[in-house]
Amino acid sequence: MFIYDEYYLLYAILILAVTIFAQLRIKLTFSKYSRIKCNFTGFDSANLVLKQNEVNGVQFYKSQGYLSDHFDPRDNSISLSGMVYNNNSISAIGVGAHEAGHAVQMAKDYFPMRLRHSLVPVTNFSSMLAMPLVFLGLISVQDFLINIGILLFSISVLFHIVTLPVESDASKRALLALEVSGRLTEEELEGAKKVLMAARFTYIAAILTSVLSLLRLIMIANRRKR
Repeated sequence: MFIYDEYYLLYAILILAVTIFAQLRIKLTFSKYSRIKCNFTGFDSANLVLKQNEVNGVQFYKSQGYLSDHFDPRDNSISLSGMVYNNNSISAIGVGAHEAGHAVQMAKDYFPMRLRHSLVPVTNFSSMLAMPLVFLGLISVQDFLINIGILLFSISVLFHIVTLPVESDASKRALLALEVSGRLTEEELEGAKKVLMAARFTYIAAILTSVLSLLRLIMIANRRKR
């Protein structure tokens, strides 16, 4: 069975290592800068970014869970977790500003964000079917099913690739607004930058793991054709 081929352990270790490293990095960085306090909160920093860019009409909500902060383009809303909303740490300020950066992207009609949003339903559908089709193709010896599965999985890879510039741009807009505002010292601004860089690495890790998985599926398909 393809699950136990000679390359499986290598791929599994690489994917696990990248994922664990990315998650560990964001947790340690967020924890470190959560202990450094400023004179305004994550909610305040998000509002600051919006005002700096003259963006209005964005709704705010409190969300549950750890690092559950996100911007929802469907209703133009920002959800901030309890660790960010009323928290005045460097981490909270960086995260709040970053999510507001996404709202600015929407207001400015940033193309990569529109592309990413349009890919969401397609990606959800393709990721649900990709691996079952590959598996079905392997056990039924039907190469066309494997190829369809690989094609569908490629859409997920594309989604991760498109996500990276969207997240990077949101952080860039956030840091620029924080810098222009003069509310943070150089040291505090550098801390916020490190928090956002650690978060950015999680998206790089997602690309690496998805590309590794895609390459393995392609290798499996090519091996069957020999």
